[in-house]
Parts: sequence; structure tokens; C-alpha cells
Amino acid sequence: MKEIPVFLFLGFLDAGKTKFIEETFEDPRFAETGERTLLLVTEEGEEEYAPSRFAVKDYKLEVVPQDKLNVATLTALQKKFRPQRVVVEYNGMLTLDKFFEAMPDGWMIAQVMTFFDSATFLSYNQNMRQLVFDKLQYSDMVVFNRFREDFSQEEFHKVVRAASRRPQIVYEYPDGNAVYDEIVDPLPFDVNAKVIEIADRDFAFFYRDLVEETEKYIGKTVRFKGLVAIDKRMPQGTIVIGRHIMTCCAADISYSGLVCLHASVLPLRLRDWVTVTARIDFGYHDIYGQEGPILKASALEYAQPPEEEVATFY
Repeated sequence: MKEIPVFLFLGFLDAGKTKFIEETFEDPRFAETGERTLLLVTEEGEEEYAPSRFAVKDYKLEVVPQDKLNVATLTALQKKFRPQRVVVEYNGMLTLDKFFEAMPDGWMIAQVMTFFDSATFLSYNQNMRQLVFDKLQYSDMVVFNRFREDFSQEEFHKVVRAASRRPQIVYEYPDGNAVYDEIVDPLPFDVNAKVIEIADRDFAFFYRDLVEETEKYIGKTVRFKGLVAIDKRMPQGTIVIGRHIMTCCAADISYSGLVCLHASVLPLRLRDWVTVTARIDFGYHDIYGQEGPILKASALEYAQPPEEEVATFY
């Protein structure tokens, strides 16, 4: 089946999604390929589209309410209109897993852009952090509309980077001037050290960076404190070491661990705290079910639990 690219535009009401999509459809460069486009709208915003200004002519706009957002509905629209690309204006009050579960076979996420009204962003993040985080973690670009001179770029930047290091961040000022975020995020540990020492408070940053940029860690030695996961199905000399990480709020705390191969004679048990010194390799392991980072321990010793047992990005 030929893949159909899906362009997701996320954000809460009055965040600027409709305006940006409209400008995209008015852009001749978006129309020049002549691809048949399905525009899905999952909420009714304060602005309405003005199709008369669209450069894209071969398109169909469909409003899909929340209770109709499912595989059957989207498959029926695909069969009816045979789109070659799909643009989605997504309701910010819905989590993205609802859309992912509704995607027909062959639909492929090509780009995710998230829009926020800068005046309400910090309030949304404080009161509905899980919904904000849900959008940020998948974004390729985050746009803060109506950004004022008295706002702190660093404050907004930190919220985005706590969710993901991937997206570009753009601050769009009321005069139309768009400024790209250039704040550098130094890691809280030295990746080039002979032994990379990971402080207890920095485990979440280390784990995310290792997963996102594994290549730069291969062959390097790391030392950190972690919680042992083990069961009788694991071969001798194999454990998992990690921490519980809270990425957003208490509801999404989950254990994130790394396969560790060792020759220790310690009678390790489930939920033991240990300090491990290990070389990081990369390869397939049954515990992952795919390739991933593998620790080859040179030292393993019991440790006291950290002061905060759940690691966070805050």
C-alpha cells in the first residue's frame, strides 16, 4: 500500500492553527505538486477557512467530531476521496493516541507542528500539563504566537525541552517578526569524560539523550545508580538497570531501564539499588525485542536509594 503523508497541526483553541493552515493552502509552493489533499478538522475554532484564497484546488475539507474519530470514519474518507496527502487540524483537548489509533493502514506521520498562544501557555502547562506534554513530545516544531518582549524565552524553552529536545522553537511577535530559539542546552554531565558520571538528579536527562543519540555513547564508559529489574527468565549474568521517570506528571511515571550484562557474584534481587560502571555497546537483545544500548558492566555494587527515587526533568 502506498504511504499517505499526514501533516498534523496541534494546539488549543485560538492558538493559531487555522491561520497557519490557511496560509499554507494559499502558498503556491504547497499547491505546485497538485496532490489531492484531505483537510481534516477535529474542532470548530473561532476562525473559518476562506477557500476562495486557496492555491490548492484539489482538496476536500471534512469536519470529524470527537465521537466519529476512529478507523472506520477515516478509512471511509480515504476510500471516498483517495487523498495523496492529509492535513489535520487537531483538537488540543484530545490526546494524540486517539488519532494514532484512528489512522488507517498506510497513513504515515510526516510532520507535527504545535501552536500555542504565548499569553496562556504557562497557565495551560501548569493546569493541564499532561495535555501540553502530549503535544510537545511528538512535535517537530513548536510555535509560540503573540510572543511579547516582556516574556522570557528561557522560561518557555525549558518547558519544551523538558518534553523533547527534538522540536525547533519559534517565537512569533505581534509585529509578525519570527525569531528561532537559539538557546543552547548543555548536558548536566561530561559526555567526553573517561568515565561519564551521572548524578542521581540527572538520570532522566541521561536516559533520554542516550536513547535519542545512542551513537555518541557507543564505546564510552558510564557510572550511575539504578534500580534492578530481574526475573527467572533472564539468563545468568543479565539484568536490567534503570529508574522510574516522570516525564510529565504522576500519571505517566514509568520504569525506563537498560539491559546490563555482568559477571558479578552479588545475589541481586528485584528492586535492589546498585551503582554500575559499564561500557555502552549497541546491539539486538530479546529484552528490547530490537536493537538498543547494552551495558557491559565492569563494576556492580549495592547502593543506597537516591534522595528522590523518581527521576524527573524538573
